[in-house]
Amino acid sequence: VPFISYLSGLLKTQLLSDDLVAGVEIRCQEKGSCPAACHLCRQAGRETPSPTPVLLEVSRIVPLYSLVQDNVTKEAFKSATMSSYWCAGKGDVIENWCRCDLTALGKDGLPNCSPLRRPVLRLAPHLEPSSTMVALEWIDVEPLVGYKVSDYIIQHKRVEDPSEAEIYTGEVLSLMDDLLSGLGSSCVVAGRRSGEHPHSMIYSLIFKCLEPDSLYKFTLYALDSRGSRSDASFVTVRTSCPMVDDRKAEEIADKVYNLYNGYTSGKEQQTAYNTLMEISPPLLYRVQHHYNSHYEKFGDFVWRSEDELGPRKAHLILRRMDRISLFCRSLLRSGFIQSRTESVPYMLCRSDDTRPGGTLWHSSLHETQLACLEKVISVQRNIYGNFGRKTELLKDYLRM
Repeated sequence: VPFISYLSGLLKTQLLSDDLVAGVEIRCQEKGSCPAACHLCRQAGRETPSPTPVLLEVSRIVPLYSLVQDNVTKEAFKSATMSSYWCAGKGDVIENWCRCDLTALGKDGLPNCSPLRRPVLRLAPHLEPSSTMVALEWIDVEPLVGYKVSDYIIQHKRVEDPSEAEIYTGEVLSLMDDLLSGLGSSCVVAGRRSGEHPHSMIYSLIFKCLEPDSLYKFTLYALDSRGSRSDASFVTVRTSCPMVDDRKAEEIADKVYNLYNGYTSGKEQQTAYNTLMEISPPLLYRVQHHYNSHYEKFGDFVWRSEDELGPRKAHLILRRMDRISLFCRSLLRSGFIQSRTESVPYMLCRSDDTRPGGTLWHSSLHETQLACLEKVISVQRNIYGNFGRKTELLKDYLRM
């Protein structure tokens, strides 16, 4: 039956004014004349052309499957719609996860009807890196309906070049099996808190035992309950310069000057050598800075060390400073260095659940019962300044 005839039938039976389907209104409006050759536009006994129909006009937002009146068709439409939205049309929605079709398999042989999203690893904005600590976080990627995230895998290693080949030799940690269970490294703290949006969760990690002035690469990927893994997310960050006791550095510079000044006996030379070899490279660099600042007329620190201790021993002392980055060297030449301690809150979470041994774990992290406490961590930082004008360069360093 031509649609125009169907509309005419509705007009005759006065059904057009009733809402046959909730949220949908069928009405006719004049949209122009139909071509004379169109037989559907003319009806017997009527000289004027019928108005052009506006087929459907949605007056309020409703799910498409609710527009269907037949219950069986409605359920089938609903299932197909949800499968298309949540499971890429390759499976059924069962409660809050996707049951994949047998044909929905990837190259690795694992189901791919609901592919994992990549978690985005980032530096935690509330806790900037220090000389030994880096705080990271990411938003949980488990959707309301789809796949279940059973674990997150975290890798970290010290690198010389962030673009070096991905032959991983660093530490590999499971968020669930190692960190939340409390069985992993005591140098890594895991936490979880609610995000800004409803149903969103944010996981956090604090690495507390890193090497100062070192480049680290952190890698994160998710595992779902089917054994699939997501693409990896990376963060590369350099820890800040080592902590330096500037007052101690100045005292050692004075001690070395007194040992070098005048006639230097073998015992005094050995004392100076032992003193300079026992301190850390950053403190040694700071000793050199104070020595040259106060006693430059007496002779440069390098020249005096070679003259008093001999080239071989002087070389053994001075080459230790080669480990310091160029940026930290520039900071260690500041007019003064002060230390401060910050107290920063963080979340520490532990799981009371125990995974059965010898079996695969297929539950969601959301189903894991966690006991979380807010604790406080003390973070030490250097403040660098020049001739009375305090300038904190650490933030500029972290942006490089």
